[in-house]
This record gives sequence, structure tokens and C-alpha cells, in this order.
Amino acid sequence: MVRHARQLVASGALGDIRVIQVEYAQDWLSEPLELTDNKQALWRADPSRAGPAGCLGDIGTHAYHLAAYVSGMTPESLSAEAHTFVPGRRLDDHVQAMLRYANGARGMLWASQVAAGEENALRLRIYGTRGGIAFDQQNPNVLQHTPLGGATQQLTRGRVDSEEARHATRIPPGHPEGYLEAFAQLYLDAALQINAINEGRPIPETARLLTTVDDGVAGMRFIAAVLASSKANGQWTGI
Repeated sequence: MVRHARQLVASGALGDIRVIQVEYAQDWLSEPLELTDNKQALWRADPSRAGPAGCLGDIGTHAYHLAAYVSGMTPESLSAEAHTFVPGRRLDDHVQAMLRYANGARGMLWASQVAAGEENALRLRIYGTRGGIAFDQQNPNVLQHTPLGGATQQLTRGRVDSEEARHATRIPPGHPEGYLEAFAQLYLDAALQINAINEGRPIPETARLLTTVDDGVAGMRFIAAVLASSKANGQWTGI
């Protein structure tokens, strides 16, 4: 459904993009688990292993990449705050940022690992001059599309008609598909690219929707800009 969302934006179904809202909310670090034997918490809260960013680098980048992947746009600048709520924690556990895009669009990104009651709530909403879409990865088989002035359409996996979605669909409509199948799709597309290169064939267009080293670099630039902006009390900072 994420790939179909990307296709909707690229096709112009939403018109000119105006607003991008993305968030990733969890609650599992609401208490200082890094002081226990929880190995997942230990390295994430240790600057020597996790680097200068905590929640920002762990899940904030997931939100950033999802918004960029679907919208096809990356922000030019941001005003951000990285904050730590749990006493004694050495890295941030909460991040919020306002985003500015080259086409005039505006965005907001929120990532938190102290949002009590949340599990893995990665959510995206994009609004354009002709309509909007909404996706929640905790309900990955559904994408909502609302044309301007129209009724909300609930698009479901296996029934949306785009080449991108068909390529990433493995099982019949109605059978749940999500997190694990997403990794399988990445492996499939990587294999298709490798085989095409080894055999001297063009890479199939539907297999080109993989992340690259450039996306990784973009994520690091986002982290650096957020930390710089936060240190400067939210000053607008170029990415």
C-alpha cells in the first residue's frame, strides 16, 4: 500500500502537495530500561554505540524516509527540538520538527518513544490541492484516499490497480500481509536487480523502488540538521 500511495502522489491524483504529516510513536522507553538487562535499550541509549541521536536516529529516520519515499520530496530546511524526558537518559527520547519544502509545502514530523499506550504507530498523511491520503503501518493492508470534496475511499491490498502495488502483492485479497512481507519484497527486488546486472539486462522498473546509499546519507543529514536546530533552540536549519 505504501508503493501504491507513492504512485498516487506521482500520478498527480493529489494535485500539488501542500502538507506532509508523519509520526512514529512508541512507549517502550517510557521507563529507563537501559538500566536493566534489556539489550535493545542498552545500545540505543548508549552514545558510544548509537551515536549522538536516540529516538531521532532509531525511529525518527523511519518517519523521515517514509514521508520522503511516498511524497517524492525531501525538505530543504527544518526547525526542530530533540528532548529527553526520562531522567538520566543520555540520548533523546522525543523529537518534533517543522519542515519546509522547495515547492512551498509544509510538514511536521514527530517521533517519540515515551508516548504511553503506543506500540509501533508509524503514520503518514499527505494533502494536496486535489485530495489527501492516510496510511498507518499498524494497519498495513489499508490506504485511505479522500478526493477534495469527496468521500473517503478505503483502498485495500490486492484490489488497488497499479503496477507498483501488483508487483509487491503476494497473497489474495483479505489475507493479512505486512511487516515481514515488506522485508521479503526488499529481498526480492534486490535479487531482481542483481540478476539483471549479472545477466546484462535492464533492471525492471518495478524493482527500482529500493532504498540506496543516497537514502542513507539523506537520513544522516536529517539527523545532523535536527540536532543542530535543537541545539540552537529550534533555529531554522538547512538540510
